[in-house]
Amino acid sequence: MSQSEEKQSSVNLFSPENMVDPYPLYKQLRDEEPVHYLEEMNLHVVTRYDLLRDVIKRTDDFSSKYDQFMGGAQMEMFNTLSDEQKAEAFKIAQGMIDIPPTMLTLDEPEHTKYRSLVSKLFTGGQVKKSEDDVRAVIEKNVLAMKGKGKIDFMELFAFPVPLEIISDRLGIPRDSESRDFFYEAATSAASALKMAPVPPEQILGRMQTAVDLQKFLIELVEDCRRAPKENMISILSNSKLLDDGGERELTHGEILSVLNQFLVAGHETTASTFGWAMLVLCDNPELEEQIRGNEKRIKTFVEEVLRFEAPVQGLPRVVARDTELGGYALKKGDVMMLRYGAANRDERQFDEPDKINIHREKAGMQMAFGSGVHFCIGAPLARQELNIGFFELLENYKNFRLDPDWGRPVADPSFILRALPELRIEYQSV
Repeated sequence: MSQSEEKQSSVNLFSPENMVDPYPLYKQLRDEEPVHYLEEMNLHVVTRYDLLRDVIKRTDDFSSKYDQFMGGAQMEMFNTLSDEQKAEAFKIAQGMIDIPPTMLTLDEPEHTKYRSLVSKLFTGGQVKKSEDDVRAVIEKNVLAMKGKGKIDFMELFAFPVPLEIISDRLGIPRDSESRDFFYEAATSAASALKMAPVPPEQILGRMQTAVDLQKFLIELVEDCRRAPKENMISILSNSKLLDDGGERELTHGEILSVLNQFLVAGHETTASTFGWAMLVLCDNPELEEQIRGNEKRIKTFVEEVLRFEAPVQGLPRVVARDTELGGYALKKGDVMMLRYGAANRDERQFDEPDKINIHREKAGMQMAFGSGVHFCIGAPLARQELNIGFFELLENYKNFRLDPDWGRPVADPSFILRALPELRIEYQSV
């Protein structure tokens, strides 16, 4: 093997083993090729903090209209199906409403047209008003841990807390049948975004669940149009969108598009951060006493975990016109992959980036929530959940450790998201 071939094979960023632990390779790329062309995926991967910030600022050069890239990835999964399974998938797809791009995959001014409809629900003031409701959900799940001593933290706390909170915010009915279905469907939608290889039968199952979820949500949309309520579904159902033909209601597809983004951003990323933060506490027992009861230090701890294990490791951009980035030439139509997880451990931006520092100044400069016009709209709510969550967990429990009867937890190998499927811990009451 030649030296160039050896180098190329050593930077297979999206091999399963590197997706499980990408950080050594992130460092290599930051130092040697901060914009790296990954030939097998036709992607230009950006790993350095300053270059990511540059891309995000230069919205005329780098577009967020990357639907075609995501569609191509889904088509690759579809091609793994047998002819019989493809026929079944096609039949399922006939019942699916087309989803147009809205917030995440649009540029200005179209992006703001949709974002402004729901942004009022996630202002600092609105999030503060909902604090009692958020705290009640957290306290209920903290109480569920009493007397157990050993649990799967992801199953008992990290997943259900943000899922219940975003369900309330969206306006999902509280009856058990509606909630059970929605929780299952939202988890399925998040799993699809991981863009990890799955068995063909699971692809078909996800497709059917997606169709069922669309029908469920459209029924709620029509209910809210008949009797408006105070929730996100109702706001979207009754809002007017200004376009060339004047004011109009949002289509079902547009409403579903916005809601789909909140299904993932509203629970999966927060759940992941709960898990990674608990693993940090298990690995660094001295942190417990340093942050217990101290809201300021808990906030820095949360920001550090978001930096240390970004729940969204990366998102694409499309080059809108011939340009360059850090001296690297790019052509119109090139697809880039911004790796937030790599930028968050860039030693050029953060001292000792591979360590959690609860005294770090400007810890909020981490990019787990993105930056610029596409900064995560739900960031205030996610921070509220995480800050209150760890305050209450540490008020009630201590001596968090990994359960010695189980091996060390391993991240899901995922192209976009970074999560722990399970986290088995032991602990004691305070």
